[in-house]
Amino acid sequence: ITAYLNQNYYGNQSYGVKAAVRSYFGMELNELDAAQAAIIAGLPKSPSNYDLVRNAIEECPTVVAEDEVCPDPKLVVPKDSTVVQRRDLILGLLADGRTPMSGDQYSSADFSAAESEEVTLAAQTTPRWIAPHFVWAVRDELADRLCGTDTPSCTALELGGLRVTTTLDTELQSIAEKWVQAAAVVPRQDNPAAAAKALGFKKLEPWMANLENKKLRNSALVALDYQTGELVAYVGSADYYGRSTRAFQAQYDVIGQGYRQPGSAFKPFNYATGIEDKAITAGTMLMDVGTDFGGGYTPSDADRQERGPVRVRSALQFSLNIPAVKTMGINGPDHVFAKAQDFGMKFQGPRTAELALALGVQEVRPVDLVTAYGTLANSGKAIGHTTILAIKDVNGTDVVDPYVPPEGTQVISPQAAYIVTDILADNTNKNINPFWGQFAINGPDGRRPATLKTGTNNDAKDLNAYGYIAPPTEVGRAGGAYALAVGVWNGNSDNSLVSTAQAPLFSIDVSTYVWQGFLTEASEAWPETNFERPADGLVRVKIDPWTGFLSTEANAVNEWFIAGTEPTGPLDPNTCGIDVVSRVGVESSFGSWMSADEDWLRRAGRGPGTIGGPDRTRVAYFYTGGFQPYGSSWGPLVEANCGEPLPTPSCFIVPTPDPSGVIPSFEAPAPSGSEVAALPCPTPSPTESPSESPSESPSAEPSLPPSEAPTPTPAPTPTPTPAPTPTPTPTPTPTPTPTPTPTPPPAAPAESAAP
Repeated sequence: ITAYLNQNYYGNQSYGVKAAVRSYFGMELNELDAAQAAIIAGLPKSPSNYDLVRNAIEECPTVVAEDEVCPDPKLVVPKDSTVVQRRDLILGLLADGRTPMSGDQYSSADFSAAESEEVTLAAQTTPRWIAPHFVWAVRDELADRLCGTDTPSCTALELGGLRVTTTLDTELQSIAEKWVQAAAVVPRQDNPAAAAKALGFKKLEPWMANLENKKLRNSALVALDYQTGELVAYVGSADYYGRSTRAFQAQYDVIGQGYRQPGSAFKPFNYATGIEDKAITAGTMLMDVGTDFGGGYTPSDADRQERGPVRVRSALQFSLNIPAVKTMGINGPDHVFAKAQDFGMKFQGPRTAELALALGVQEVRPVDLVTAYGTLANSGKAIGHTTILAIKDVNGTDVVDPYVPPEGTQVISPQAAYIVTDILADNTNKNINPFWGQFAINGPDGRRPATLKTGTNNDAKDLNAYGYIAPPTEVGRAGGAYALAVGVWNGNSDNSLVSTAQAPLFSIDVSTYVWQGFLTEASEAWPETNFERPADGLVRVKIDPWTGFLSTEANAVNEWFIAGTEPTGPLDPNTCGIDVVSRVGVESSFGSWMSADEDWLRRAGRGPGTIGGPDRTRVAYFYTGGFQPYGSSWGPLVEANCGEPLPTPSCFIVPTPDPSGVIPSFEAPAPSGSEVAALPCPTPSPTESPSESPSESPSAEPSLPPSEAPTPTPAPTPTPTPAPTPTPTPTPTPTPTPTPTPTPPPAAPAESAAP
């Protein structure tokens, strides 16, 4: 028994009972009371799961304001934790069944009373690791590989002695940590400018300064090589070794454990499903008009405008909500939910959202969402993700087969994946999307092809930016380039609001800057490549910018279609109004949609700005008063335009400040290469017809255009339990090369409840 007590592992890098007592309580064995002795006695059964530090939370014995740092924090193991419950079981057995083990120092009453004692730990000090959240993710994957996913403890891992080669690229990890801290740490400092320079920035960037008076406290980033499945950068929270608060739980791994709402970042998978099924195409016309979808569900865009006829390409690029909900109605929520899992998403439970699923209300882990984006990038083929390349024992023998990128599963066709990629890639081209286009990724020779999609959930608690760059050539990969898909999350650990009416904040204010900054710096020396189009199975035709029918007019636009889904003819020039919607066909089988379309057409006949619909929204041209790529028109849908010459395409009105803050500023794009030059619009004279009811001002509720926020408010996510500092010896600096590195000695896996 003495040898057992002196050599057994007790968690927290402690071998032997004396070391455990010193580590957890800062005491000697003879100083323990009954409650402390009982909890130490229970640790060897599962030292990783029962590790007291890993189970503890930080509490503040004094009252402080929400954003203040506690001056005298203490580590307390919650009463409802499994390790305290095990302690109480031991104390109960000692109280009820007196044995020689009970001794004569304590009575049964003493043992019973000890069950109410709080478990408070000594202050902990640990060496700083490289990529600490990643280290815990590696450990979790090790346990799964060696012992299976449903095993509560893993003896093979507890014994140690393994040499693990990981996927981490330490250079990219440093870049990721820099940009994440720029968003969540720098603005909180007494001297943000000095903090920014300490991270390597030349100055405090305006977007960082904008965060100083905001309520944002946390940030996370994950980077995946979508052709190999290797996670090459992984920052689970902004500063693992920072002081935790309710809003910033530093050691909690949002990337791998946090279930968060993706918001509009979910939309590409809804549209991809419809395009794959040939239920819609990139050229399908959908009506962006206020619609009651049943049960009082009436989503709208954040700027409260109804733009009428929009094609799927524009609806996705500009993140319009109503077309996304209609696409969900066409596809079916069950089908899209299942398809999302095929892409790589993992949800906490069964589907709970109906049509609102289109707007990203179902929570998903960022590591799984970036994996799904990787599937899109990888020509529709899912290969998953990993943190481990090889596991060897002390003799250098493989414990499991070395990692080889799997063949993968074809989730959607390469043709459907390419069309969605082509749509999202235009979001970083400011000649096409002047709003999100400001977040282009610049390479050594100009703009690097990259996709981007943002997402802000309905109550502005989760801010997201996801996307990927074109894959490298073999030569580029040999030179260190990756096929990167990158996801960025910003928010607060306790799910508190990051945006208020007084201090609005959206993904375009922060997540996009982190995403762009990381990708630009990470890839700055890599050769630029293009997204490869499938050799066959696609056709490109010129179509009408509103209806999607074939067109030879001057304002016709090029569009890609899966072969066989392209339009076969033009719209009859005598077809107008609701008949156009009927001819397109996708909405004609939904009675409530058609009724809403007819109502919008009546209001549109009186001119832009007319108020109506279930949410009293306003008729508008696509896209804003300052950006009308297809002119001030709704094409043939509004009777006044029937049979008349089509307006001059693509003009840019000099924008005026938007008092609601809904529409971000932008620069009118200059033509480049083969792109059509944008024409300046003449100064418009007032043409808006008054509504029949008193005119209302546009919503002053701050929001990003277009709306990334669904109408329904899902049940709030529980506040996560922070994972205090783990203490296994970390894997020595992991690199993407196959040089083996020692595994951490036994320690506890992360057990915090996912937020």
